[in-house]
Amino acid sequence: MPQSLAQPGLFESGPRTLIADEEGGVSYWPRFLDDDLAAEWFAVLRDSVAWQAQQRPMYDRIVDVPRLVAGFGLDDADLPSPLAEAAARLRHRLRAPFNSVGLNFYRDGHDSVAPHNDKLHSLVPGQPIALLSLGATRRMAIRAKTPPARSVHIDLEPGSVLVMSHASQLHYLHGIAKTREPVGPRISLAFRVRPAASR
Repeated sequence: MPQSLAQPGLFESGPRTLIADEEGGVSYWPRFLDDDLAAEWFAVLRDSVAWQAQQRPMYDRIVDVPRLVAGFGLDDADLPSPLAEAAARLRHRLRAPFNSVGLNFYRDGHDSVAPHNDKLHSLVPGQPIALLSLGATRRMAIRAKTPPARSVHIDLEPGSVLVMSHASQLHYLHGIAKTREPVGPRISLAFRVRPAASR
């Protein structure tokens, strides 16, 4: 059954529930990291990660993926220290056994990610997805898949975490649109719990 959307209050400072469901829904933590640490981790990852440009088929042509990507198993020997520390903090706070992190580098407002849900076959049921944002603020849209096509928009600030339940992926799409507004670079860290066979 589709979950319900809740518009966040303007002056709330703690974790805010954006979508309610039986597994915790979607919640937003605006200051999971302090500003200095978020800026430090952004600089380290921007400069040390081997970012990859990807392409994908779209209709009858091959197009560039509009962002750079990278990924690590959390037991990788070459795991950058910010990812290890972020994973430890999120495991402690969310009580989730995260074992994988996917990185997206949005270089400017031309970079984006189309509305989508995470691929459920590559996730452990019942476990959350945690998106830690570093760098510039970008707006995410979360939209119901079925009518009425309600949506909520949330500005993902540096140092914030968006937590999405596994169940929310059944009923909602999330994405970050391109923007013509001047915007700096952003790195998103998506922590997931993957089955052993898909890591």
